[in-house]
Amino acid sequence: MCLAVPGKIISINHHENPLLQTGRVSFGGVIKEMSLAYIPTAKVDDYAIVHAGFAISLLNIEEAESTLTYLQQISERNISRNQ
Repeated sequence: MCLAVPGKIISINHHENPLLQTGRVSFGGVIKEMSLAYIPTAKVDDYAIVHAGFAISLLNIEEAESTLTYLQQISERNISRNQ
């Protein structure tokens, strides 16, 4: 099973070759360097769906926040079940 999650682009390392462009993406405070090759129009503060180190598509803030809320609720339920 594959899982892609939304993350917020917090910085972009511009490169003359768009296939080598990367950015720092925040996942609720966990920051990872990701390839932005598939979304060359990305800007700082955009939300992207990320899978296996690649930002694969952009999404609007409402979709991102909704997904992040669901993921947080799932996490909280799992924590309360294990206590």
